[in-house]
Amino acid sequence: MKRYVISHHTRYEYEAPVVHAHHTAYLRPRDFEGQELIKSAIDCEPEPVTVTTSFDYFGNTCDEIELLSAHDLLEVRATSIVDVERKSFDPKDAPSSSWEKVAEQLRDDPALLREREFCFDSPLVRVHAQLKSDAESSFSAGRPFVDAVLDLTSRIHREFTYDPLVTDVTTPLARVLKHKRGVCQDFAHLAIGCARSLGLAARYVSGYLETNPPPGRPRLVGADASHAWASAFLPGFGWLDFDPTNDLIPGDRHVSLAWGRDFSDASPLRGVVLGGGAQRLSVAVDVHAETAAESG
Repeated sequence: MKRYVISHHTRYEYEAPVVHAHHTAYLRPRDFEGQELIKSAIDCEPEPVTVTTSFDYFGNTCDEIELLSAHDLLEVRATSIVDVERKSFDPKDAPSSSWEKVAEQLRDDPALLREREFCFDSPLVRVHAQLKSDAESSFSAGRPFVDAVLDLTSRIHREFTYDPLVTDVTTPLARVLKHKRGVCQDFAHLAIGCARSLGLAARYVSGYLETNPPPGRPRLVGADASHAWASAFLPGFGWLDFDPTNDLIPGDRHVSLAWGRDFSDASPLRGVVLGGGAQRLSVAVDVHAETAAESG
C-alpha cells in the first residue's frame, strides 16, 4: 500500500475584475476498492460565499464554489491524503471472452444498462470511420477482449508522440489521428473512441500519477501534473483501467480523481465568470508518497 499527500494548486489571473463566479471542482479523489480517501480539503482565495459538496451522476465528489466579491486573482488549493493498494492485474484472472462477445452482451443484456451508457458518443468523443479503422488493427476477429485492449494500449504508446503544444481540450480526434501527437487526455479520448466505435463501453478517468526524478536529481515540489487514462468494461470482471500514455495497467502509482464519458465530465476545475476579460491559468501539482516514518 502507498499513502499519498496530494496538493493541487490552480491559479487564475484576470485582466479585469471578475464580479461573479461559479466554479465546479473535481478535486477530491474517489473511494473504491483499492483506493481510500483519508481526508481532503479545498481552500479558495478570495473566500467563497458558498461551497456545496455533493455527488454527481457518476458518483464523483464535486464542489460547487460561488464567489461574489470582485477579484482579479483566484487561487484554489486542494489537499488530499489517499491510500492506494491496487491488485496487480494478471490477464489470466480475467474472462477470456472475445471482444465481439463483450459487445454483444453490452447490446443485449438489460443488467448492463448503466455500463452501456459508455458505448455512445459524448461531447468530446464522437465515433467516426477513422476511429473504427484504427481500432480494428487491435480488435481483430475473435481476439480476446483483454488481449485487444492491451494491444491498443501499446500501439497508441508506440505510434503517437507526447507533445503538449499541438492540442487542447477542443482538438478533434481526427486531428490527433492525423498528426499522431497529443497529451494524455488526447490518448485517453482516442482509446475510448476506438473502443466505442466497436460497440464497447469505455470511460475517461482523471487523476494523478506519481513521478520520479531522474537518478541523482532532487524531487521538485509542484513539478507533477494531472493525468488521464481510459477504462473499458468487461462483463464478469468489471472496469479495466489502461494507460496508453505510459503503456501500462494502472497500479499503486495512479490515483483516480473522477471518471465520466470524457474530459468534460471530469475536468478538475471549470467555471463561469462575469467579467474578467482575458485570463492566464497556471496549475501546480505535487504527488508525494509518504514514507513509513512520515505516516507513523
